[in-house]
Amino acid sequence: MLMIVIGTRPEAIKLAPVALAAAADRRMEVAVVRTRQHREMLDPMIEHFGLPVVADLDIMREDQGLAEVTAAALTGLARTIAELRPACVVVQGDTTTAMCGALAASYQRVPVAHVEAGLRTYDRQQPFPEELNRCLTAQLADLHFAPTVGARDNLRREGIDAARIHITGNTAIDALQHTLATLPPPAATTGRQILVTAHRRENHGEPMDRICAALRALVDRFDDVTVRFPVHLSPRVRATVLPRLDDHPRIELEPPLGYPQFVQAMRQAYFIVSDSGGIQEEAPSLGKPVLVLRERTERPEAVEAGCARLVGTQTQRVLEHASALLTDRAAYDAMAGAHNPFGDGTAGAKIVEHLVARFG
Repeated sequence: MLMIVIGTRPEAIKLAPVALAAAADRRMEVAVVRTRQHREMLDPMIEHFGLPVVADLDIMREDQGLAEVTAAALTGLARTIAELRPACVVVQGDTTTAMCGALAASYQRVPVAHVEAGLRTYDRQQPFPEELNRCLTAQLADLHFAPTVGARDNLRREGIDAARIHITGNTAIDALQHTLATLPPPAATTGRQILVTAHRRENHGEPMDRICAALRALVDRFDDVTVRFPVHLSPRVRATVLPRLDDHPRIELEPPLGYPQFVQAMRQAYFIVSDSGGIQEEAPSLGKPVLVLRERTERPEAVEAGCARLVGTQTQRVLEHASALLTDRAAYDAMAGAHNPFGDGTAGAKIVEHLVARFG
């Protein structure tokens, strides 16, 4: 049995291709366990992809800190692993759920497979605590599914045996292609719409305030531009964004979108401004430039390919880069036409073949 651990919306999106490919393979039994590190944002993803959930730990409580989330996830996952006795535990990315899943499995001497392994900024504070989580998970994992050559090279530099690393591409592209096939053509829009997301802990407070100032200045500068901003459910994000942007007629604030609706919003956008890691992977497949609201990224391939640009959170810098995309068509076309370095949509199937070869 493969036990696939999911706690957040991005994990559901990126592990769905693995779970579905494994479920379709008669050589393998699959059990999806969700911690609900995200609650409202996770459940629609489970439903969208039809994932076979067998256990729900429901760990979240109001205003929990990282220590409380970690303790609840570790305890619940250890208990579930003991009950299910899987041949392998599969975790994804850099969440607290992923790190706890790997640790709980290791405590019981169950092999761990890490999807999206090898991403690094080499700065423990950016992103926090994600950089810590993925480094710890790498030390616990038995199999490492790296999305790119660069991710593989990071793991090799850390002493991981090359025989335990497999380059597969990123499962985000699989999920994107799966979802695109279910959507109607995007509706026509008037003017140019900029899609914005921002939620990372290091951008809470003053950085988020600067981002809001840049967005407001941008729509005031260009009268054909609108901003669409699905606002994260984090109270700290909402406490900054809502008071500063809610009264502008060309800034649309809304609750987080379901994944199909968000994919459609990316298709309709002129470009995207975000601190998300997943969007840096998805947007190039849609021909959408991304301005990354961070000083460092664990996905340097997007920047090197030319489809993403690191702009940080300083108001003037964000404003200048966004304005350039709105006024310089050659610069826009260069970013929009860049090749996506994160794979071809077959990562899930490749991962399952490696898992079958090892555990089947």
